[in-house]
Amino acid sequence: MNLRFLSAITTTVLLASCNPTNKISNDLATALPIASSIDLTGVTNDKAPVVINPGRFKVNTVTYRLPKVIPGTYSVSNFGKYVDDFKAYDYNGNLLPVKKQDENTWVISNAKKLDKITYLVNDTFDIESEGGIGKEQPFSPAGTNIDVSNYVLNLHGFIGYFESLKNNAYKLDVKGDASFVRSSALKESGVKTIKNNIKTTSYFAKRYFDITDNPMMYGDLDVEEFMVGDIKIVLSLYSPNKLHTAKSLKDTFYKMMLAQKAYLGDINSTKRYDIFLYLSEGKATSPKGFGALEHHTSTVAVMPESMPAEALAKSLTDVISHEFFHIVSPLNVHSEDVHYFDYYNPTFSKHLWMYEGVTEYFASLFQPNKGLVTDAEFYNKIMGKINSAAQLDDTMSFTIMSENVLKAPYKDQYLNVYQKGALIGMCVDIILREESKGERGILSLMKALSKKYGKNKPFEDDKLIDEIVAMTYPALRPFFNDHVIGDTPIDYNVFFNKVGLEIGKGKIETNFIVMNGVPIIGGDRDRGIIFFSEMVAKNSFWKSQNVQPGDIIKTVNGTALTLANANTVLQDMFRWTVGMPIDVELERNGQKIIVKTNTTQPYTEGTSIVEKSDASAEQKQLKEAWLRG
Repeated sequence: MNLRFLSAITTTVLLASCNPTNKISNDLATALPIASSIDLTGVTNDKAPVVINPGRFKVNTVTYRLPKVIPGTYSVSNFGKYVDDFKAYDYNGNLLPVKKQDENTWVISNAKKLDKITYLVNDTFDIESEGGIGKEQPFSPAGTNIDVSNYVLNLHGFIGYFESLKNNAYKLDVKGDASFVRSSALKESGVKTIKNNIKTTSYFAKRYFDITDNPMMYGDLDVEEFMVGDIKIVLSLYSPNKLHTAKSLKDTFYKMMLAQKAYLGDINSTKRYDIFLYLSEGKATSPKGFGALEHHTSTVAVMPESMPAEALAKSLTDVISHEFFHIVSPLNVHSEDVHYFDYYNPTFSKHLWMYEGVTEYFASLFQPNKGLVTDAEFYNKIMGKINSAAQLDDTMSFTIMSENVLKAPYKDQYLNVYQKGALIGMCVDIILREESKGERGILSLMKALSKKYGKNKPFEDDKLIDEIVAMTYPALRPFFNDHVIGDTPIDYNVFFNKVGLEIGKGKIETNFIVMNGVPIIGGDRDRGIIFFSEMVAKNSFWKSQNVQPGDIIKTVNGTALTLANANTVLQDMFRWTVGMPIDVELERNGQKIIVKTNTTQPYTEGTSIVEKSDASAEQKQLKEAWLRG
């Protein structure tokens, strides 16, 4: 028998019989999957047609929604506001009454007669160029793109759910040009049709969560697949001007993820991991929210295409390593709020210090642990987090902030999960190392939690800290009470002292135009000039080139610097890397000054984490266990 034909038959049988709860919803007459489709060949005015066929309802009224909030984000996105021309049809092709209840909700009457619903979806990347619709719009890696050469299909932006059917299976058909490269974290179901150079690819999801958790990219993509141990990595890249390739970035991801896998040991639990990388070319209609959004076994990242290869590789190591570490939490360790996520009226866990903080800490710690960065570079990163956290509210309970992250004043403190959250993880790690004489750390704690729970068993949110203390040492209790549940700021020197370190004055790495978070350039709108501020005297690179405060920047690498293009040119300077040839023309007291050289690492004087001169052998031993245990 033809194997492809056999696969199609098998898939059809599975689709007809599979329901994750093994029950027929009380609202439906059959257990058939909800049939959905996205037609990329029918796009007009950047709007893609979507059709949803749920099967026969047994109730008179049904509610259909697109997500207000999605997992992994802690802000309101309101994907329903990107939907136009929403219609519901009966089995005779007649329109049924539909009431739009709010931005994300449609209530359909006479639902027993409902055959299908149709609507058009606008992409969100274009909306960014217009300043957004209202105050809330999706972060770019959570957004969508509809373009002739590229389609970013974060499916939560296209496919919604019936309120009573979130646990029902889905069949998804995506129709597009046969020449498109297709890359998907959602497994293909094996049913494909090609007609008139149009190809329809079918996918299957066990429940709505799997729709939202598995992004896709279609179009002019560059794809590389490689193995890291027993994990298959699929890197899908869109570079509109072909400035970067998946092949050129492959070694960066391989080296990084090989080190991560070695660091995690037996805690990793996925056989495949997808990376979808969209490189923004910086146009008005290009996405501007750089970073990444995690999914259980994939991530979508948006970064500037103009970044030099070395700078892009370094940034991606930081960004993607964080996302990959999410296979620990929330994939294997998560609360009921995550496991039973409510896309319309979500509740949030108290433990963002773990979800995002510990994940961010892992993304920093594994690098010195596996020799990717020096200890000094790791200390500089930790010091940067201490400085950044100090700019936020250091007297706010972390658990209260986490649980109320969508509300004021807590939502304005969300970025602290990547700063103080990581530092909380560090302190817990050092306490565990001290109590266990170096044998246990936060990684062993996460392994124990993963073993106890796993991806199919959530923990009770209010009991997690009690469980952690019970699983480890009583010394953690006062730390959690004071600094995580409570609102007492952390004295980081107490923890650094345990490992023979301290916060003191020293030489720290900095940037070419920003130091300690402050630009070293200024502008005079009346004169139309941009110049170096007094701070330039404290930047070792510019000081070595005899640049002085007040020097006017005329050109940068042949481009005249004006107030109109300052944002673009200065962003490029911010991303300069060590060893780059530069040619900068300055003006000082009417005289032309030329700085033509190769960049060197800039330093400045400031507070940094340094070795204690009187550190004991025991402290040094504990530091080694902390950094390389």
